[in-house]
Amino acid sequence: MQVLILAAVFIVTAHVAWAETVYVSNEQDNTVSVIDGAALKLVDTIPVGRRPRGIRLSADRQKLYVAVGDDNRIDVVDLKAGKLEGSLPSGEDPELFVLHPDGRRLFVANENDNLVSVLDIPERRIVTEVEVGVEPEGMGVSPDGRFVVNTSETTSMLHVIDAGTLELVDNVLVGTRPRVAQVSADSRQIWVSSELRGTVEVFDVETREPLATIGFEVPGVPHELIQAVGIQLTQDGSRAYVALGPANRVAEIDAKTFKVLRTYLVGQRVWHIALSPDGKRLYTANGNSSDVSVIDLESQAVVKTIGVGRSPWGLVVAP
Repeated sequence: MQVLILAAVFIVTAHVAWAETVYVSNEQDNTVSVIDGAALKLVDTIPVGRRPRGIRLSADRQKLYVAVGDDNRIDVVDLKAGKLEGSLPSGEDPELFVLHPDGRRLFVANENDNLVSVLDIPERRIVTEVEVGVEPEGMGVSPDGRFVVNTSETTSMLHVIDAGTLELVDNVLVGTRPRVAQVSADSRQIWVSSELRGTVEVFDVETREPLATIGFEVPGVPHELIQAVGIQLTQDGSRAYVALGPANRVAEIDAKTFKVLRTYLVGQRVWHIALSPDGKRLYTANGNSSDVSVIDLESQAVVKTIGVGRSPWGLVVAP
């Protein structure tokens, strides 16, 4: 009897460990794919607006926010019902966005009009717009809620916005065509990817001084195909993961020493990446092969490839 009880506990524990759900925006199909993390298979496809890209969970994890660039709005998906329930204003051509820790504000990069829109979710209105550089894309927010960061692709700058006053407080020159910015869990560092330079730069939050520039090499892959885009930092601050675009690789970095530890071969033109809540898996959106790769970080291996819609772009993992 004791053996059976222990076996049952093990099975339940194993199931809970992988009870996550992965949501993937498909840029060309105007859909969101839903992947069951336990079975590692596609279980649903939800129609949304035109050209979905950035994607985030609501604070209560009951809704999914999706930036639909060609419709100039943020679509809202009811996750329990599995369907679109409405939309929010965003500004022109929304791309990436972040949810502030207060749970009520979205900061949205509007690529075509060089603005970051600040959206009050309960009031369903844009409360202000912050002028930034040309072609804003990357958005990050400090976990302590003090500031928001944005990258402008053409201006090659990192912009720092005070989340309280909603004023632009600093502009920092970064590598060519910056794509993504993420703030570390301790709110002390800003990581910025440079697509064309193929590097990631790390900045001190308070001084905005550079701490490191991380380059990448992949044997047999020309340097011009190594394009740094998506970034994911672990909660414990030990690791960083960077999508390398047409190199079809994800790099794993020691976030303390800034050394590249290894790379993983994934699908074609890996764009954005997302960690599982327990930090044991990494999911990748592979735009040109229209699939998602699943990396088991404990065994350091790609364990599954899952077909989704055309041109998967962004993804988020819900517990």
